[in-house]
Amino acid sequence: MSTSNGHVIHTQELSKSYQGVNALQGLNLQVPKNSIYGFLGPNGAGKSTTIKMLLGLTRPTAGKALIFGKDITRESLAVRRKVGYLAQDPRYYGHMTARQTLRYTARFFYSGPKDLIEARIEEMLALVGLDDKADRPIKGFSGGERQRLGIAQAEVNYPDLLILDEPAAALDPMGRRDVLEVMEKLRKYTTIFYSTHILDDVQRVSDRVAILNHGRLVAEAPIEELLNGNGSAPVYSVTIKGDASQAQKRVAGQAWVQALTAEAKDGLTTWQVSVNEEEAAEDQMLCLILEDRNLRVKSFGRKTHNLEEVFVSMVGEEKSK
Repeated sequence: MSTSNGHVIHTQELSKSYQGVNALQGLNLQVPKNSIYGFLGPNGAGKSTTIKMLLGLTRPTAGKALIFGKDITRESLAVRRKVGYLAQDPRYYGHMTARQTLRYTARFFYSGPKDLIEARIEEMLALVGLDDKADRPIKGFSGGERQRLGIAQAEVNYPDLLILDEPAAALDPMGRRDVLEVMEKLRKYTTIFYSTHILDDVQRVSDRVAILNHGRLVAEAPIEELLNGNGSAPVYSVTIKGDASQAQKRVAGQAWVQALTAEAKDGLTTWQVSVNEEEAAEDQMLCLILEDRNLRVKSFGRKTHNLEEVFVSMVGEEKSK
């Protein structure tokens, strides 16, 4: 593998084993520039192992990976100059303030005029919403505030890639919301690759998702594709008021319908219609139903899944193999 094909991260059959136990097996990822890429999996799936290899903290057993076209093993120092990293449980000197902590970190990267360094620190404090707490000791910070400070620390050198390991895992709902809002703000500045097992977070902010289970990649696609069935036949859900038996026969007999199931409850009939031509379904289905003037369509639309359904289905399929 000699090219990243324009992707920020490009892995090919990346693998890691410890004393004969496979922690990661044949991982193939492509992370687009300026995306928020969710790396999803249950605890022990291999997410942290992958991150350690990308950062050059452990070496692959097999396979390769490029970050910005540079090999993670042979060019690890060059890679790390362009990467910011937030550990799952960042540690700080509790007596120091957020401003002092960022100043300390910035000095590893900048040797220029003091006023420019201070301006960068102010910019980061404002970005993560800590400008009003900049001069308070960190020991009094909440979990969410500590995570946001960690993101500021990781972003202080203008990295082209942010790698975040479970950035919202131990936070309450408000803390998680604040961290996700910061991630969304950073989209225009950098690429974000983050691991998590919190499905709602992935569905809220991610452009693209990889699902890992027992060290194997079980799915990798844009979030919209996963929520729409990841290549499976589109399904339309229709709720009808009135006797829909004749309409059901008309619709089920169309060449573009693969399957139609119906469930009646409280005077309403709900169809799940699997189709092989979306355009035909959207153009014709309602017309076919409304040939019966006594029918009323209460709802009509393509069925989408939530990420929990997709995740449970894919992980369950993997377990059954």
